[in-house]
Amino acid sequence: MGKSKVKLEKDLVDKVKKFAEISGYSSSEEFITHCLEKEISKLEESDSEEEIKKKLKGLGYIS
Repeated sequence: MGKSKVKLEKDLVDKVKKFAEISGYSSSEEFITHCLEKEISKLEESDSEEEIKKKLKGLGYIS
């Protein structure tokens, strides 16, 4: 599997580190991967692009 870099704000990185440790993940990367996979699987259950956009708006990711 290839690796990519993503820039995150320091406050978010600190939260990720904190919750990854509390939750028992071996690393921040493992925690982030799990969170992304979980959210993507929810979106993949959508029937249409419009439904996906509606869900993303509801989550506050897009306006």
